[in-house]
Amino acid sequence: MVKFLRRVAPGDWMPVGVDGLEPDADAVVRSAHSCSVIAGPGAGKTELLAQRAAFLLQTGASVAPRRILAISYKREAARNLAARVQRRCHGSHSGRLDSLTFDAFAKGLVDRFGQALPDRWRPRPDYEIMQTGEVLYSRFLAETVGSPPPSVGTYADVQAIGVKHFERIHLLGSRLPVEGWTAPTPGQWAADRFWQSSLHKGPKTQLSFPMIGRLAELLLRLVPMARTALQLTYSHLFMDEFQDTTQVQYDLMHTVFRGTDVIITAVGDNKQQIMRWAMAMRDPFAALESDFGAARNSLRNNYRSSPELVRIQHVLAQALDTSVAAPVAKAAATVTTNSCAILDFESRDAEAAKLAGLVRTEMKKRSLTAKDFVLIVRQTPYKYAPRLENAFRAAGIALRNEAAAVGEVVLQELMADEASDLVVAVLRLAATSRAGRIWADCLEALGALRGVAADDEAGQARLMRELDAFVLGLTRSRPAPPKDQAEAEAVVAELLSFVGRERLIAAHPAYAQGKWFAQIENAAAVHLAASSQGAADWTAALDAYEGVHTVPLMTIHRSKGLEYHTVIFVGLDDGAWARSLREDEAEAIAGFFVAFTRAKQRVLFTYCAQRAARDAVDGLYQLLLGCGVKIIPVK
Repeated sequence: MVKFLRRVAPGDWMPVGVDGLEPDADAVVRSAHSCSVIAGPGAGKTELLAQRAAFLLQTGASVAPRRILAISYKREAARNLAARVQRRCHGSHSGRLDSLTFDAFAKGLVDRFGQALPDRWRPRPDYEIMQTGEVLYSRFLAETVGSPPPSVGTYADVQAIGVKHFERIHLLGSRLPVEGWTAPTPGQWAADRFWQSSLHKGPKTQLSFPMIGRLAELLLRLVPMARTALQLTYSHLFMDEFQDTTQVQYDLMHTVFRGTDVIITAVGDNKQQIMRWAMAMRDPFAALESDFGAARNSLRNNYRSSPELVRIQHVLAQALDTSVAAPVAKAAATVTTNSCAILDFESRDAEAAKLAGLVRTEMKKRSLTAKDFVLIVRQTPYKYAPRLENAFRAAGIALRNEAAAVGEVVLQELMADEASDLVVAVLRLAATSRAGRIWADCLEALGALRGVAADDEAGQARLMRELDAFVLGLTRSRPAPPKDQAEAEAVVAELLSFVGRERLIAAHPAYAQGKWFAQIENAAAVHLAASSQGAADWTAALDAYEGVHTVPLMTIHRSKGLEYHTVIFVGLDDGAWARSLREDEAEAIAGFFVAFTRAKQRVLFTYCAQRAARDAVDGLYQLLLGCGVKIIPVK
């Protein structure tokens, strides 16, 4: 792929690595102003940001030494964007992009400047990450908070606070007051009690990531030097999956960049807003356009799905927004019959066996791999996994629950982790020839960790010798995959020592506090040991580790941002959908839309009367039936 090093005149710049961009996308890429971009499924949102980064860096529109800050919702998305920019730009350019999750960005601020906060809001330096949820808040409100002063209210007033309302409105709903709430409502009084307990009681401070976001916003209000440093550092801000931005996240960016010369590009799809349960704003696009003068743009091309699937997607999209423009399908169809269908099974065993047989047949018929398929469920994949795994195993196909626990880490989180990735990359280097893409990726990762620039010839040569020597030694000392857990732990420890634990922790804020790095190291060893059982060589073990030959089983939320030839949605029934449709119908339909739009060529829904009725989900069935989708009985 072409990588520009010299400065290119804006008028001469051409998109890198793609044939071209649709006119509206090209205008956003070259824009000198803030933009909000509504881009439907398959529109190439990440590619648009990668091309915009290439344009800004290669033309000098982002003037060195200023940098570009890219904020994504998920770590996979942040890494994907960084990798795309690296493939399109010379290292001296791509090194000026900081692609982070919001949590990593906020945590980095608190870790660097948190001790400048006033006593009331100052976390201990060795704080730990706390997992919150309805159970924790319910217990706190019922058992811990106690009775407020008479001037605030009564115990009954506090108990009347809904758990979700407590978190969304009182605990995290607004910027933290420097001196605390002076005349608190019962909800604010309870929130303050939660904050002070989390910050100051017990052996260590306990904070959730949204709480860290609120502390980061507060310290930037109180420490002008830190705020100014960010404003001087960054010329441009990218925000991906912007439809899922929370008030916490928006307020932090507002505090940092409102009224500055920083140019913002925010991309997302308001029809895919499925994080309102996690406090996503109702309409962050409107807020951005009002506060930052961002001009709204829309992308209509769909480069992912076949024309028939795009037609059905538009009907689903209209259920969320009647004014949505029809998308333009750009992908050719390879499946011409039953590209979307509802399969009606008599039993769960029949469902599992038939799905396994269908995948096996389609793999052979269309020369597809296991990774071309995904099984998606609304929630609780562990309830579906055992029966499906057994059926797929009987058909000679591996199925993997991506939400399965590996130690204290979810498997899909381990697969997205930087330390885990480095372990696998170096092991693959030892198992193959020391050349090609893996070699380049390892060198690039080591160079970033050790501060060796891409154009530092002497430093790069030193890294190459160091990496080559380590890999040769690893090949001799560990010719076969580990036989047991202890050996796997030793392999992972040896690799992390070579890479540099301290460097990894310094480079990735999520590792800096608490037990996350230790949990990742343990999970990597546990998973490596399990993946090595029965593996003939390192390649087979690492393929099993990464799930190269397995069909993934995941939830809608985990599938977001991914794509597959065939999507099989298991369980279109009341058991999976009734509660979400009752609590927030728009978000439930958006989740349905997200699952559907992962598919390139085929979407299959399954129903089994043995599992649940389909009364509450009748509206979803009617949407599909109205598009001409058929219900096919399967015995």
